[in-house]
Formats: sequence, C-alpha cells, structure tokens
Amino acid sequence: MITVSESLAARRARLVAQAAAQRVALSDQMQPWRVRLAVADRGVAAARTAARHPLLLAGVAVLLVLWRPRRAVQWLQYGWMGWQVARKLRSNWSQNKTAP
Repeated sequence: MITVSESLAARRARLVAQAAAQRVALSDQMQPWRVRLAVADRGVAAARTAARHPLLLAGVAVLLVLWRPRRAVQWLQYGWMGWQVARKLRSNWSQNKTAP
C-alpha cells in the first residue's frame, strides 16, 4: 500500500522533472533573443551612465559640434526626438499604472 508521503514524494519528483524540462525548453526558445537583449542591456547601461554624468555628455556634445557641426545637429535632433518619446512613454506608463 502506498502511503501519503510516498505519493507526495512521487508527485514532487514528477513536478521537479517537469520544471526542469520546461526550463530547458524556455532556454532553447530564448536563445535567438540573447544577443538582442544583451544589446538592449548595454543601451540601458549607457543611458544610466549618461544620466549620472551630465557634464561628460555635454563634453561629448561639444566635441561632436566642433568636429562635425552638420552631423552634430542631426544627432541632437535624434536625441531631442528620443527624449520626447521617452518622456511621453514614461508619462503614459505612469498614468496606466495608476488607473484602476
């Protein structure tokens, strides 16, 4: 006769094996995304570094203006547009977070 503890142990063993199989399947499915996510992580880290060091960012901007003025204006436009989009997304995200 199977006791309750033996039944629970068998069920636990099945669940542990199932979880291990699911982890392997998820890892296989995530493989194509690893490089993209690593690039995104580096971008987020760069943005955080820039936010912590605004003088460094300003210095790079000045050098860019002195080196290639036309390209600097173009990059400043891209930066301004990116900042506007990020601000709007952050605003929408905070509004959706507080909505019931």
